[in-house]
Amino acid sequence: MDYKVNVLSVGRTMVPGPEIFWMDKFGEWLPLNFNIVVIQGQGNTILVNTGPSKEMIPTLNELWVDKIFNTEKARLKVSEDEHIENALASIGVNIEDVDYVVVTPFQSYAIGNINLFSNATICLSKKGWINFHAPKWKEHPHDVRDFCIPEENLIYLETEAWDRVKLLEDEDEIVDGVTTFWTGTHHRHSVAIKIESSAGTVVTSDSFFYFENIEDRYPIGIMESMEEALEAYDRIKKESDLIIPLYDPKVYERYPNGVVAD
Repeated sequence: MDYKVNVLSVGRTMVPGPEIFWMDKFGEWLPLNFNIVVIQGQGNTILVNTGPSKEMIPTLNELWVDKIFNTEKARLKVSEDEHIENALASIGVNIEDVDYVVVTPFQSYAIGNINLFSNATICLSKKGWINFHAPKWKEHPHDVRDFCIPEENLIYLETEAWDRVKLLEDEDEIVDGVTTFWTGTHHRHSVAIKIESSAGTVVTSDSFFYFENIEDRYPIGIMESMEEALEAYDRIKKESDLIIPLYDPKVYERYPNGVVAD
């Protein structure tokens, strides 16, 4: 396969070090970039995540800045160029051109603009979807329901868009050469996307935040299962030639201009 792969920024914030590196970097604040991935080839345009909606940004900041972290360091900043329609336009992609959207995880910063993609098949982890609707614990400190899938997005998915929703099995295929597998680790709805690109096999996922999580086998801190993390990391390292962390600002140093495979 010769898929083209691009990474685009849709916002940034800062988080405490132990969120990114398990039991480490205490007292440090590290940059977190919200990256989306665009995959093009074989007549298809596939998008991984949609970024936060403009309407959701103040709500996220109220949660992160005022309630959880109590510091301006945690403020989510999204420039005009980073709003989803402008980010996609920077590489010549229109929203209506997108054939598939894969969401990982179910969080408002990843799914917030899903309602804009009226022509796309929407790919969601089946395991995660079931867990969202029938969670083991209704009160969960890491999965606040309204921030996982905001009400507007949930209504859209279950009504207008339902015929276009594809619930992914633990091992699944989007199109020939683009497959997914469930990773867990970060959330119950986290998956990895594996792309056979012109530069080799590319894997992206929210189950790792920085390159070091995979390359140094250094698990993220804000996770639900160490066992899932180590299994996912070993598999990703074994099966990939290139990796794309969905939150690492260094992705634009390793892949200048966000071009992973051209």
